[in-house]
Amino acid sequence: MKNPTRRNRNIGTSKQGYGQDNKLVVPYPALEMKSFYERLSSYKTVVKEINGHSFTFIIEKTRDNSFHSCTVEDLANVLVHIPKQDYGELELIILRQPTRKEETLHPVWGRLIYSYEFEDDYYPAIIIESFDFEKSFKWTKKLSMAAQRELERLKDDGHKIIMGKKFFEAKYELEAVRATQLYRTFLHEFGHYVHYLKVVEQPGADNEDLEEWNKRLDHYHNIPSPDKEVFAHSYADKLKKELEKKAVIPFPRIVDKQEMITNGLSLNDFIK
Repeated sequence: MKNPTRRNRNIGTSKQGYGQDNKLVVPYPALEMKSFYERLSSYKTVVKEINGHSFTFIIEKTRDNSFHSCTVEDLANVLVHIPKQDYGELELIILRQPTRKEETLHPVWGRLIYSYEFEDDYYPAIIIESFDFEKSFKWTKKLSMAAQRELERLKDDGHKIIMGKKFFEAKYELEAVRATQLYRTFLHEFGHYVHYLKVVEQPGADNEDLEEWNKRLDHYHNIPSPDKEVFAHSYADKLKKELEKKAVIPFPRIVDKQEMITNGLSLNDFIK
């Protein structure tokens, strides 16, 4: 009698589902509805009034060898020079510690969250992530045009990029990471938020039809990602050039140890 299992070459392979239950992905707890970037562990908050607008800085404790490249004072110093009308309802600036798995699978300099759940309420938020400065990052040599432009931006930020046989590679260095996150990523995420404000949160009566608002929201989310990136890059590049022309940036890293202690922050989260 023929053994039917010998005719199926997919048995025991991923095509038949083998190993799918332990696939390397960022976990999503079934009993918790928060996204992974909303699940903060140990953190402190610092509230600052900037141009008459209240910002809450959330600083998550870092692991060994990981540090926040931007201090609260660094970010506040840039926020002062961002047009107040661009703040919208954005209140949260989060210095976050990603998990090791997130660092491996989805490393990012930062991200914008349009509705971030924090202490049982929802606010727009910009997240800036910490990095393990014992590690390096790499890209394949098969880069798209957009990726090639980003590689050039990283070189301009001060990253020492080395060409290997298969990858471009660079170690995370504090000043280079800070330049990328403070002078580009932070402004870039603000650019995404300004784009959202222009499309969705248009000036109008408070009693406008919710259906119309939802249509604008759908329209925004249906804008192709490359178009959103073009808008955000344009906003960040323009503002960065203006701040450079005014000699606002670059500026030395602001490490006010007494201010950190007063706010209950750990120096070890910022200082190597």
